[in-house]
Parts: sequence; structure tokens; C-alpha cells
Amino acid sequence: MTDRERARLDQPRELRRSLRPRREPDPERFGRFAEGAARFLGTATFIMWMTIFIAVWIVWNVPWGPDRPRFDEYPFIFLTLMLSLQASYAAPLILLAQNRQEARDRIAAEQDRDAAARAHADMEFLTREVASLRLSLGEVATRDFLRSELRSLVAELERGDDTESAEQTPR
Repeated sequence: MTDRERARLDQPRELRRSLRPRREPDPERFGRFAEGAARFLGTATFIMWMTIFIAVWIVWNVPWGPDRPRFDEYPFIFLTLMLSLQASYAAPLILLAQNRQEARDRIAAEQDRDAAARAHADMEFLTREVASLRLSLGEVATRDFLRSELRSLVAELERGDDTESAEQTPR
């Protein structure tokens, strides 16, 4: 590209090539990795494979076994270094996973507290409504009250008919 082509302002510049990724990295990616690693480190599968690995390592490197090249003689300094390295990476991953879980638990507790407060406010409102309905119901005739009143009226009317008919009939 010449200097004249580079100086043109009406044309967009060529994009520079970069080895870095163009999109933003996901900030949660390492957290998800840490949680997955911590979840795996706490399984029986991990303990079983780790036990098998250590047993094979020790059996391979004991001096009283068959004659073969040994890369870590007793007292197994390289194995100790490997286990220390594994522990030095596992501990922060587990702590990171615990911190993320604690943050999720805190958010869930806040949401539960808010839901409980709303439910409590709703219950108080419904309690006031039921109390006002009870007060209002005291002033309203109930079905049983109306039935008893109608029965007494019917009984009075029947008695009234009997007395009227007795007065009208000659003796």
C-alpha cells in the first residue's frame, strides 16, 4: 500500500491481523472450570484413580522389584513433588468453587427472604380481609337464619289458618 492510498480518509483502514481472539473472553469460564474440577476432585472415581496411580508408581519404583529403569527411587521425592503440585492447584480451585457457591447461596437466601416478606404481607392483607368479612357477615342474614324465620312464618300461617277455619265453621 502506498503512502497516497494510506492517506485517504474516505476509505476505511484495513484491519490489523492479531493473534489474540477478537471476542471478549468469558469471565465465568474459569469459574465453571474450577467448579467442575472441584466437583471431580471430590468423587470416588478421582480417589480410585489417584490410588491406582500412586500404587503403580510405588510398585514400579521399589528397589526390591524386577530389574528395570526406575525414575523415582525410595523415598519417592518426585512423587511427593507431584502430589504437592496437585494439592497446590486443587486447593485454590476448591476455594474458588466454594466462593462461587457461597455467592449463589447468598443470592438464593436474599430471594427467599424477599419471597417470605411478600408472603407475610399477603397473609396480613388476607387476615384483615377475612376479619372485615366476618364483621360484615355479622350484619347479614345467613341461610340458616332465613330458613328458621321462614319455618316460623309457615308455622304461624298454618296456625292462623286453623284458627280462622275454626271460627268460620258452625258448631
